[in-house]
Amino acid sequence: MSKIGSLSSEAIHVKNEELENYFANTIIPQLYVDGNLILRKFTPPAMKHFRLSEEDIGKGIETVKDNIKYPTVIENIREVMRTAEILEKEIQTLDGRWFQMNILPYWVRNENRTNGVIITFVDITSRVQSLSQLEKLNSEHETLMFALSHDIRQPLSVISLLEEVMQTAFEKQNKTLFDRSMSRLKGAAQMVKSLIDSFVAANNLGPQLDRKLERINIESTVDDITTALKSQHFTSENFRTDFQTSEILFSKNNLRSIVYNLINNAINYRQPGKELMVNISTRKEGDFVLLQVQDNGKGIPEEYQRKIFMKGVRIDGSIEGTGMGLYIIERMLASTGGRISLKSEPGKGSSFTVYFKMSPELPKDIAAT
Repeated sequence: MSKIGSLSSEAIHVKNEELENYFANTIIPQLYVDGNLILRKFTPPAMKHFRLSEEDIGKGIETVKDNIKYPTVIENIREVMRTAEILEKEIQTLDGRWFQMNILPYWVRNENRTNGVIITFVDITSRVQSLSQLEKLNSEHETLMFALSHDIRQPLSVISLLEEVMQTAFEKQNKTLFDRSMSRLKGAAQMVKSLIDSFVAANNLGPQLDRKLERINIESTVDDITTALKSQHFTSENFRTDFQTSEILFSKNNLRSIVYNLINNAINYRQPGKELMVNISTRKEGDFVLLQVQDNGKGIPEEYQRKIFMKGVRIDGSIEGTGMGLYIIERMLASTGGRISLKSEPGKGSSFTVYFKMSPELPKDIAAT
């Protein structure tokens, strides 16, 4: 019996020594917690990541759980001890880092039972950040593509309309109308070129273009767009403006897309037989510059007023469009701390209010215009 006892003690000693060597030379944070939830060992990297010391050995895991900064670690340890199944999960600690956490049951084979767990933490913060950045890049590229497809329709529709006007002017030998239409045609062609150039630049630079804030005059942007739209049988009487403030810090391309989409929606959803009226105004309110576009169109039923900001949602299939405009606008604004709201009543028109966040300090790379 003494010989067997001696062999058993020696085996235990060897096993403990192997465990000591393993923990001393492992380059990732690992903890050994026994069946009584006592911290028995940890690897040197765990001292760095979780600020553990030799004094923490022998303490209950409840005592040192705040060092690990993961609130459900004890619950997860008990689950593994109860089920004897490995638990793998990605966790975010309270200090913002991400880890791949594996909790393995510590199995005592000769007793056929678990006697604690081994917890392994692999820092995946950089990987998660890379994936997050990639997702953001894909999202911004998608927004850019949709924005271009929307923005380019306006000058193309002007070109299409002017083709008919110029044909009529040529047939009637109306040189004044022909020359005026030619001037507008050149302007529309230049707008198409500008949109394509901006898209190419943004596509090459990734998200940098959208993040570049510029001093932009809203009044000038609105004037450029309404002037182009007047070619579609509209006049100055159809667009009324009240600018109490004109300058904002925003992406020039994104502002143009927002203004065009809102005004174009007012035109598309106007009431048949009723003269179009679009009121465009700005003012300051708290930390925001507000742009309001109000029309006297069909209005939007209450059950659709939240849905129209969703991707691909349209409320009238008879009107040409993709249902992407308001979805794009909301994403553009959200990326800079802004938002958009809607008030509408069927038969009485709609009022969209855009909230542009005002920055307390101007970024160094702002280009004054």
